[in-house]
Amino acid sequence: MVSHQWIYKNEGSTVALDTFQPTIPFAQVIVDHPSQMSMDPELLPLENGFPEIPESWKPYVDGLQNVLSQSIRQRVESIPVQDNPSFPRVGILFSGGVDCITIAALLTQMLPHTEPIELFNVSFENPRQTKTHGSASKYNVPDRLTGIQGWKELCRIDPQRQWRFVQVDVPYVQVLEHKSHIRQLLVPSDTVMDMSIGMAIWFAARGIGNLVSDNGETTPYTGLARVLLLGMGADEQLGGYSRHRSAWDRGGTDALAREIRMDVQRIATRNLGRDDRIVSDTSKEARYPFLAATVVDYLSTVPVSRKMDMRLPRGIGEKLLLRMLARRLGLTQASVLAKRAIQFGARTAKMESSNTKGQDSL
Repeated sequence: MVSHQWIYKNEGSTVALDTFQPTIPFAQVIVDHPSQMSMDPELLPLENGFPEIPESWKPYVDGLQNVLSQSIRQRVESIPVQDNPSFPRVGILFSGGVDCITIAALLTQMLPHTEPIELFNVSFENPRQTKTHGSASKYNVPDRLTGIQGWKELCRIDPQRQWRFVQVDVPYVQVLEHKSHIRQLLVPSDTVMDMSIGMAIWFAARGIGNLVSDNGETTPYTGLARVLLLGMGADEQLGGYSRHRSAWDRGGTDALAREIRMDVQRIATRNLGRDDRIVSDTSKEARYPFLAATVVDYLSTVPVSRKMDMRLPRGIGEKLLLRMLARRLGLTQASVLAKRAIQFGARTAKMESSNTKGQDSL
């Protein structure tokens, strides 16, 4: 196994989270007083059960839109402009979920309309699934279906933009071919879940697949953009994981806030070193709009009850603030999609056996 000397100093260590102090205000989580936690009467249901944005929430939606837009702009304005105005400078790892599609909807407001935006959507041939369901639809995984839906939604809100939807289909033989190399990039991360996530990111970032036309025809295509925007950090800060809802069920707002604080404090050592190595290996650069210091700083001042509300159904209550922003941008379908982990959405999990657990060592 390769020993990487350039990893973050605490990555893979057992440093206690309660003694680890980040250098920017990650750790602050504003918790509501219990008397403020009754169901907001202004959260009135609309179509698809989604609440109308009440007046009391609008300043927070405005704030998130402002800091996230600024973050995206800072991450793309430094990319050199090409002589060819139709050359794509930016790509997005795109499942169609609310995190990545909100980035796309804000990004299109900043770039010239002559410039395409690449959307990389990855899908894997999973031999266990193929054995059960057959091979005819082996790449019609959940993230492919939501990705196509999200691509069409982006085309609807900005039809002038050339949205290049790239289907990255990965046959199982390629998984076996590159698995050892990807495992080396994971070090010191070494769990089954790390492999499942890392594999999906590596193939998506590589960008070798088929470009889909408006009429559904496909042509071989390799991504051109050298900068990729990723949605990491939204789940950690806005309560997107199922364990956040479990924390709420277990201990209310206090337990939820502790879970959020832990996730945000450890994201640099738990996820970002791994993800950055994976993307960099494909000669691309990963940039994370949700993890700009200004975004993290802003969200750390927003009360928990104005970022999420676990009393609302799955697909609405988690990341509620971001869903409201997506709704404002016209993303009505994506705003109600429930969170799906990339390893299950792209079907990199449990390829060989159903008995492995995510926390098992490789």
